Amino acid sequence: MSAQETKAVKAPAAKQASTMPEFLRKFVVGLKRSPQTIPLVVLVIAFLVYSMNLTHISDTTAKIQGPGMGLCGFATMLFSMLSLVCFLNAFPRRKKPVIPMVVIMFVMFAIILFCDNYYANLIYAALTRTENPIVLDASTIYIAQAFNVLSDHMMWEGIGIALVVLLPVYSKLLNKINTSIVVEENAGMGTIDISGED
Repeated sequence: MSAQETKAVKAPAAKQASTMPEFLRKFVVGLKRSPQTIPLVVLVIAFLVYSMNLTHISDTTAKIQGPGMGLCGFATMLFSMLSLVCFLNAFPRRKKPVIPMVVIMFVMFAIILFCDNYYANLIYAALTRTENPIVLDASTIYIAQAFNVLSDHMMWEGIGIALVVLLPVYSKLLNKINTSIVVEENAGMGTIDISGED
């Protein structure tokens, strides 16, 4: 005696597709997979701001010759590069952060900000001292430019540090953005009939 049984299996409800343009969707997907790219880009910008204006820093050091100015400039450049290397090792792709590298990275950030601030204070002191102050004119305008470079570098470095600290927060926010797509092959599958015969 044979009997035919038919079972209807319903497919799970499809997630609503994203309405954003494809290039933007791919960009967001990339950020969701590697959110550490955001602070890395900002830290690279900070490094470029400083390294591309080293001439102003070097000329200012030679002109003012304040105590430790050369060492501060060297330390800022060195630790800016090493902090990027530390960052790449502290946040490996799709893995948990490496805590020792994160700690070392923040120590380097602190040294960079200290050196920038110390150097900027020496420039200010040289311009405002009572005896033989340095006068800014066409021949010494690079000193003002060096001061501005230090201010910009500290600003970008601070933004980068804040983004590193807030990484867990906006990582969760990025994951909430809908980047799903509709698979056309499955779009018409409402129910599946499975027939069996004894």
